Amino acid sequence: MVDLKTKKPEFHPPKTPVDALAYWQKTRDSHIASAEALFATQFEAFEKWVTAAEESIKRGNKIIMFGNGGSAADSQHIVAEMSIKLHKERSPIAALSLSLDASAITACANDYGFSEIFSRQIRTLGYEGDIAVGLSTSGNSENVLKGLKKAKRMGMTTVGLTGKSGGKMPPLCDIMLHVDHTDPGRIQEMHIMLGHMFVGVLEQRLGLV
Repeated sequence: MVDLKTKKPEFHPPKTPVDALAYWQKTRDSHIASAEALFATQFEAFEKWVTAAEESIKRGNKIIMFGNGGSAADSQHIVAEMSIKLHKERSPIAALSLSLDASAITACANDYGFSEIFSRQIRTLGYEGDIAVGLSTSGNSENVLKGLKKAKRMGMTTVGLTGKSGGKMPPLCDIMLHVDHTDPGRIQEMHIMLGHMFVGVLEQRLGLV
């Protein structure tokens, strides 16, 4: 019987030393190229996202965000910037992330399947006129796709933040923002930057700062 308390992980050091500087420089170049491509191509979609959100919030609606793994964390991060603040003291912006309720997520996954965890919550919490923002680096996450599909059927404006191809998201989204990369790390870095810019412009459009 294996003693889990004393068992150590097995490490397999590389035969040649890892060049940290080369990795650093490669990541830097990749990050900069991703940002430059984003700024060169995605402003029109960004402007549409901000405008749709401004109109929605002014009507008394809200912004709902959702994704898996790192994209779930990104959704929570961006929602926190809206509901609390980005830089200055201001009134909150109505927003929520669907990855926060562990009881709802696990109950839905258990009873209906993991692919339904977002669509079920959108059906519960969403209203016509809300903004539904799905994050998926591949654009093929089934639960995100089902969430967007449900939101669209309910009369919500659907927004997709994704990677290079967009996967299966485009037909389900009124607004699409693409990061021209296939590496989830680069894509998520750009999603956070987009989120910060989105909140920064939105709070000014709403006259909150």
